[in-house]
Amino acid sequence: MSFKNVRLWIGTAAVVIAAGAATSAFAQNIAVVNGKAIPKERVDALVAELVRQGQTDSPQLQAAVREELVNREVMMQEAEKRGIPNDPSVKAQMALASQSVAIRALIQDFVKNNAPTDAELKAKYDEAIKQVQGKEYHLHHILVDNEQQAKDIIAKLKAGGSFEDLAKQYSKDTGSAEHGGDLDWANLQSYVPEFGDAAQKLQKGQITDTPVHSQFGWHVIRLDDVRDVKVPSFDEVKTQLAQQVQQERLQQWEQSLRAKAKIQ
Repeated sequence: MSFKNVRLWIGTAAVVIAAGAATSAFAQNIAVVNGKAIPKERVDALVAELVRQGQTDSPQLQAAVREELVNREVMMQEAEKRGIPNDPSVKAQMALASQSVAIRALIQDFVKNNAPTDAELKAKYDEAIKQVQGKEYHLHHILVDNEQQAKDIIAKLKAGGSFEDLAKQYSKDTGSAEHGGDLDWANLQSYVPEFGDAAQKLQKGQITDTPVHSQFGWHVIRLDDVRDVKVPSFDEVKTQLAQQVQQERLQQWEQSLRAKAKIQ
């Protein structure tokens, strides 16, 4: 691992952690720069943040972080010599950085102490499953600008033309055209009403006899297959559900704090 790569990983984490790291007179120092000690706890705090972001704690990472903090101390001392920390705009930014550290720690503490139980998550999953019903449709379509062009394409399809080739050649829906007009599996509520209504009337393998007009243009639609909506298992969505519940609780808590605050 190069020192340069470690600095890239540090990013804003270095600003946040270094701004909030406390200096203890009894801390073990990792270096002394021009008589000013850098406590080891500052290294520990930054390494912990990098590990949280995905880095692996190692002697190389420890050494790289040490060098980063030494460089930062050298630069900070120079900034202090020039009076930069006393600049009003710099003071404001430093205050915001310190505030961000405290708020982040507050949020982490709330999330840690308000984690949903498995029973709560299972109840939320069961409630969500009740709302999942109906069918999913696998569709292809070709989207063009005018009705006559759509009619010409339908005629070519009836004459044996390849739907996929015609979609690649004529469809202005660039997202699906390169895949031969394939829209993959979706419920019909995902589409505009005119499109969904027309698709629902088709049989498997059938193509619309007449062009379907919507706000996007004129569609030629083919229905490939229909299936019941696929429901993921509880284990597949448990992590996502936990994040959702935690986010909801955090928002409610923030709103309650705001409601109790005296704001003038």
